[in-house]
Amino acid sequence: MARLFGIIGNRPDLTARVLAFEEAALRARAKGVPLGWGLGFYQGGEVLMRRRPIDERPELDVAKLASDVRADLIIGHVRHATVGALRTENTHPFRYRQWLFAQTGTVPEFEQVRERLVASVPDFLRGDVRGETDAEMMFHVYLSFLHDGGRLNDGVVEEALAREALRSSLAVVDGMTAEVGGEAGKLNLMVSNGEYIVAVHRSDAPMRLRLFNGRADADLLIGEDTQLRRKIPEVNQVHFSLAASDFDETPPNGRWKSVPERAIVTMSRDDDPRIEAL
Repeated sequence: MARLFGIIGNRPDLTARVLAFEEAALRARAKGVPLGWGLGFYQGGEVLMRRRPIDERPELDVAKLASDVRADLIIGHVRHATVGALRTENTHPFRYRQWLFAQTGTVPEFEQVRERLVASVPDFLRGDVRGETDAEMMFHVYLSFLHDGGRLNDGVVEEALAREALRSSLAVVDGMTAEVGGEAGKLNLMVSNGEYIVAVHRSDAPMRLRLFNGRADADLLIGEDTQLRRKIPEVNQVHFSLAASDFDETPPNGRWKSVPERAIVTMSRDDDPRIEAL
């Protein structure tokens, strides 16, 4: 089963502990087909990637894959391939400059609309497409809308603009698939520029949110590690937002909250997630 997650918080030294605390919910099972996986994260102003297109293990401990990552923002993906071969160029997340993107679900009738989607992307972005997936194409449609708004090269892109670019991207793709008799794609996706994560839930596969906020949650993460506790004097200010989708089963922890259908979620380092209709 595929898996998609994004985490953002204000303590890079606790990110891996948050994921480890929810490892049962994030675990992905192969169910007879090989999986691939990827992580994208930000360190010291750099965008870093780990991608493995084929992993023969029957179960992937997603939290363990990121156990040595010290970053306050990670987008992770476990791929159950539907479009494109099992190779690195088709393994999520995808990157362009400071942007990361990952998706679960498939664009209907993609082969029929692929060439039109490619033609809708500016030449300089078209040349950046390395793989064969509908997800990478969706990402470049999104980048095209940022370019049209004159914001693709900006170091700072407002959250509202990112949300509108995602809405526009989905509308364009839906319009093209409708013209060939396809339905709107059932997709979950996430995009980040290192400052925030914007997630779209538009799929039968559920998306859920898990917050860690304040002293009680910080105590859960720090435990008996007195050395770490000394490094975090303001434990009441610890804040993390974790979003994930395509669960194998309902998370056993009752603190996960369901994201409404057809919603867009914006997550930042210090504020609770903002949820609005797609």
